[in-house]
Amino acid sequence: MYKLLRSILFLFPTEGVHYFSMNCLKLLCSIGIVRKTIAAFYLPSRRLRTKFTTVTMRNPVGLGAGFDKNAKYLRELECLGFGFIEIGTVTPKPQQGNDKPRLFRLPKDKALINRMGFNNDGVVVIAKRLQKWKEKRRQLIQNARVVPRDLPLVIGGNIGKNKVTPNEEAWKDYETCFKELHPYVDYFVVNVSSPNTPGLRELQEKESLRKILMHLQMINNGKAQSKPILLKIAPDLSPEQIDDVIDLALEIKLDGLVATNTTIDRSNLVTPENKITTIGAGGLSGAPLREKSTEIVKYIAEKSEGKIPIIASGGIFKHTDAIEKKEAGAALLQVWTGFIYEGPGIVKKICRHL
Repeated sequence: MYKLLRSILFLFPTEGVHYFSMNCLKLLCSIGIVRKTIAAFYLPSRRLRTKFTTVTMRNPVGLGAGFDKNAKYLRELECLGFGFIEIGTVTPKPQQGNDKPRLFRLPKDKALINRMGFNNDGVVVIAKRLQKWKEKRRQLIQNARVVPRDLPLVIGGNIGKNKVTPNEEAWKDYETCFKELHPYVDYFVVNVSSPNTPGLRELQEKESLRKILMHLQMINNGKAQSKPILLKIAPDLSPEQIDDVIDLALEIKLDGLVATNTTIDRSNLVTPENKITTIGAGGLSGAPLREKSTEIVKYIAEKSEGKIPIIASGGIFKHTDAIEKKEAGAALLQVWTGFIYEGPGIVKKICRHL
């Protein structure tokens, strides 16, 4: 059924059809009985509660950052069974992002190329949206006068810097986002690995990372309730750079890593080279990234002797991909491109085999 729907949706521009699809789902979920029917169909039947640092998810399959940048579709995505949703990347000020078109499909490779450029509504608007979400959830529970049957949806906040902010001032942008979102998200991911903001990946160097992460940890330690802080890394790092990340993570007791972001590598693609050239710059995600991201997950797990919790992201389409990541050392799994190609049943299908 979904394959037929996908063949129709793939006839239209990628970014536009993304929002069209999610708004249609939002409309359906606004009707109580329809929402309950969707949830009954897509929620995993197996309960796979997974603790990650201080946070417990209903299951270990989450949705990666970039899908619901502005926290507009949390109710709808919760109905599809995700154990956690990572919103963002969020920046201090609103951004339009890069010029369109900026999201492209490579169906022959089961991949996407994006150069979105951290388009988002800005941290103040998104924080208010999350506040309303949490207040509404609290009221529903109180009015029902019952204890919820399952764990609430876990929300991660993926934070970045504005395009116009120079790298030497980047720590201020991360601080702003961290403080604004802290009351409303369950964990944070520091994004310095997107290839679509000029110069951003330079912040992956050890000393730049140290300055940002230790500053956030200092703020975090001053809160009544601290939140886990993770770092998202690129798959294009050299072994020496990954070693630096591991050393720093162990040294400052970072809560975990997300491995990995999209890649700028274009090797071994089935899609004709002239089409790749026409598309141009951007981060590649999907099936071509599976092997590389798994290798990095395994490398981190072995090098750190399992001391660094890992969220695996990259090329997860089926339960075999998920199991591969788990066996490599991942504690949690994130899908994104796989969700586009496999459809809304992806969480249930993966959880059935975990």
